[in-house]
Amino acid sequence: MDRFFVITGGPGSGKSTLLAVLGEHGIAHMPEGGRQIIRAQQAIGGTALPWADRDAFATAMLDHDKAVYRRALAQDGPVLFDRGIPDVIGYRALCGLSCPPDLVQAAAELRYNRTVFIAPPWREIYANDTERKQDWAEAVATHDAMVVAYEAQGYDLVPLPFGPVAERAAFVLRRCGLL
Repeated sequence: MDRFFVITGGPGSGKSTLLAVLGEHGIAHMPEGGRQIIRAQQAIGGTALPWADRDAFATAMLDHDKAVYRRALAQDGPVLFDRGIPDVIGYRALCGLSCPPDLVQAAAELRYNRTVFIAPPWREIYANDTERKQDWAEAVATHDAMVVAYEAQGYDLVPLPFGPVAERAAFVLRRCGLL
């Protein structure tokens, strides 16, 4: 899907903040599943959490990513994604988990624009919170796992520049041909 653009990277690298600003420009965007899944699991006392059952968490992320992809198909114009299906591949690799056939199939069939934006680790803005418990080393390792996962799926990674979010947003809009 040439009109589907992914922004990926490690945790705490400014992806969600960037997508919020791009949304203010009227660009449709799909939220990351990780935080939603964590909140939902915590609310019900569930274990599909990255610090409890990583396999179940990855399965929930894939289900979320397939659902938002289908929702995006019904929208007109460009759509930005806060992470994509290859992120689940990278996450599973990071955790030492194998990739089940349904994940491999989803990554092959549900495609995004070949250009994928990757937010590099950014120590100055990285912070933990109740849902982001990874330390800095794991944040960097997550970024690196995403590089491997997306390149293996044939995507071209474009690093986001460091700088104010407005500059990052303009960079994405230019690269997507929307500015």
